[in-house]
Amino acid sequence: QDDLVESGGGLVQAGGSLRLSCVASERIYSSFGMGWFRQAPGKEREFVAHSYIRGSTFYADDVKGRFTMSRDNAKNTVYLQMERLKPEDTAVYYCAARYYSGIYSRPDEYDSWGQGTQVTVSS
Repeated sequence: QDDLVESGGGLVQAGGSLRLSCVASERIYSSFGMGWFRQAPGKEREFVAHSYIRGSTFYADDVKGRFTMSRDNAKNTVYLQMERLKPEDTAVYYCAARYYSGIYSRPDEYDSWGQGTQVTVSS
């Protein structure tokens, strides 16, 4: 049984929108914080957004104002609503959970990862 399962990726034109979903096991969902990362071919995995269990949310500078991370506690699900997408947003997007405090933008601070979902933005 997977602890984190992402969905919602796909192909979209520049300027379009997508919403990613990440369903977590109850154990994972109640962890210290959850984040979204992305990885483009040939590049390192990079931080996109983070939400603490109590709701404060933080974003990478290049997605701020375009992406919104939210939670549905009844469904153990976190979402990433992506607006005004750009070709440079093309990547595999990963949902992750961390159990302890630390630097939320660092991938190595996270303890559980989903399998990823591909987002492709055409120009």
